[in-house]
Amino acid sequence: MKVCITARGEGLTAEVDPTFGRAAYFTFIDTDTLGSDTPDVESVANVPGAHGAGVQAAQTVADKGATVVITGSVGPNAYQGLAAAGVEMYTGATGTVKQALDDFETGRLTRSGAATGARHGGGRGIQ
Repeated sequence: MKVCITARGEGLTAEVDPTFGRAAYFTFIDTDTLGSDTPDVESVANVPGAHGAGVQAAQTVADKGATVVITGSVGPNAYQGLAAAGVEMYTGATGTVKQALDDFETGRLTRSGAATGARHGGGRGIQ
């Protein structure tokens, strides 16, 4: 399974970024490779535009083939974009990327059935 975790930096030791659309990085992890000598972990800088950051971020995640997003919160438009792409969202993540992944794998994160964040930019840009 390919998981995307929002992060403030690169790699598994980076802190989780609490927002989705304006996260500094997306860390993509192929969970099937975690036990191997060379786990598939890729950090991608998120470069949100002035407006529609959540929609752009959702597209990046879908393009990378992630089926799960782990983050602090997801805004309404980002939620719609991710849901339309069939991506499951888990919110409330804190700590490092590795800790958030562990929390996900042990069922300590909540699967989101709706947006958990607010609109940004006067309703034009999204979290």
